[in-house]
Amino acid sequence: MFESLEAVLAGAPAERERTPVRRNSRAAGRCEGVFWRRTDRQEVRRIVLAARRYELASKEHGARNGPLGGVAIELLELFANLVDFRTGRLDPSIETLMRHLRRSRDAIVRALKALRSHGFLDWLRRYVPTGNEGRGPQVQQTSNAYRLSLPARARQFLGRFGINPPLPDDHVQAEAERAAEMEAHKASLPMDELALFEVGDNPLGQALAHLGRSLKLRESAKRTESQSSFIKDREE
Repeated sequence: MFESLEAVLAGAPAERERTPVRRNSRAAGRCEGVFWRRTDRQEVRRIVLAARRYELASKEHGARNGPLGGVAIELLELFANLVDFRTGRLDPSIETLMRHLRRSRDAIVRALKALRSHGFLDWLRRYVPTGNEGRGPQVQQTSNAYRLSLPARARQFLGRFGINPPLPDDHVQAEAERAAEMEAHKASLPMDELALFEVGDNPLGQALAHLGRSLKLRESAKRTESQSSFIKDREE
């Protein structure tokens, strides 16, 4: 069972401003089990082909690029070569992406955001222990865990290539077990983390997470008030 973000961060330094870790980051090695999923070369090729056709079909007349942009297509092709088909593992650093594509950090970051906003990519922010002793930061940011996906609005551009062949029984069973694990993991998350998990780390997800935290604090305050009233009544 996967721990909630609060439990994961329990060992982090109390002085939050001294910890160079971005919000909603999760402990590397503990969060990827239900995020990464097994894939194959054919599925990855479908995602890349769909992105290319989506880019062309959605480009406005006279525009140089479509909604994704050329760097995003290059990045998706690179991801297709880096992903581990057996496990779905995909976690290159920004520096690795820059080195392979010979693009600037800003160009890579913009491409990542475009792929995510159009449904071809998702990621989890992660942190690892620094190994430091003393009062310094005990954790630090590490590379994101990425996951490729094929959005429904892009699948239509694949035609017959978008039709998946029948899956073997063992694959169906594995997917069913993974789906059950995913549901169990989601059920263990508090409302604020569930919002970020379902919607993503975007303005809508942040707004829903803020609402979830407010509701959680309100419920906690009600329970505290109820317990105080019960103790007071018994004393009287």
